[in-house]
Amino acid sequence: MGTVIDLSVTSVRSLNADLHALPAGATDSIRVLRPDGRHSLAAGLDRPVTVEIDGHAGYYCAGMNQLATVSVHGNVGVGVAENMMSGRVHVHGDASQSAGATAHGGLLVIDGNASARCGISMKGADIVVGGDAGHMSAFMAQAGRLVICGDAGDALGDSIYEARIYVRGSVASLGADCVQKEMSPSHLAELSLLLAAAGRAEDPSEFRRYGSARTLYHFHSDNAY
Repeated sequence: MGTVIDLSVTSVRSLNADLHALPAGATDSIRVLRPDGRHSLAAGLDRPVTVEIDGHAGYYCAGMNQLATVSVHGNVGVGVAENMMSGRVHVHGDASQSAGATAHGGLLVIDGNASARCGISMKGADIVVGGDAGHMSAFMAQAGRLVICGDAGDALGDSIYEARIYVRGSVASLGADCVQKEMSPSHLAELSLLLAAAGRAEDPSEFRRYGSARTLYHFHSDNAY
């Protein structure tokens, strides 16, 4: 069963301190009760522990995650898995703005919808959204993969670098330098693995791929003013 921590009687500071005090390589299982939207839950973990949060979480849940597996059985606020390096973060609900912002590695799964700027400036992580994603998702995304099983909002992939975006539904509009690209067999295989890792059953052939047209990589004098 593992350790059970009730946040109606224990502070977030104490929770995180206990998690950080676990020995290197610890594989403990921790269940967090009554989070009630508190911020910075399970932030800064760097051990392969498993944390189950039973309820809604606030800002920056599982931020800076390394190695840990964090599941939230509810919705999350701004910046879930922000700057994640590795591990897995699974939201069994909806996510507010900037989910997975600047994340370098690991897998972020959002079963519901994601708000604006999902995957902003992502640098190598994988993000799978089961529902829709809001405007300017993958803005300035440098590396990694963003999978949207529903619809995408305006300015998808604005100023994108080398990240790859897969969308099953409609796209309201594409951002600067983002274009639809060919879906090759290797991309279908890649997407199939991502969907499987997220526990999804969608058909990869129903998705379209988007990425950088690479027209913003170099200075053009015509753009000077």
